[in-house]
Amino acid sequence: MDRKTAGILGEVAAAKSYRKAGYRLIASNFRTRMGEIDLVAKGKGQLIFAEVKTRAEGSAVLPREAVTAQKQRRIIAAAKGYLEKFGDDGCAIRFDVVEIYYRGDEVTRVERIENAFTA
Repeated sequence: MDRKTAGILGEVAAAKSYRKAGYRLIASNFRTRMGEIDLVAKGKGQLIFAEVKTRAEGSAVLPREAVTAQKQRRIIAAAKGYLEKFGDDGCAIRFDVVEIYYRGDEVTRVERIENAFTA
């Protein structure tokens, strides 16, 4: 599976996971000149900015390891852009990393790491 297809598969699986947990998906692939946020979800008094990382089962590197300090800074900057444009409605802000694992063309695991990093 190519990277783009794997990324789409992962983002769809992550969105389903948030909806199943009672969150409402507000935006996907929100872009600013500073960076991009894969998913924005809202619920339980929180506004969640989620970075989705998709890897094949058995990969040598965990998906979360790709969310480096530099990547976190870009996500935080993009979140600030989102908040400037749309506000936070008084919600607490949370940054998650969602690890998606697949084999063949099927998702095998979805692991949400809540509060993976802070601003």
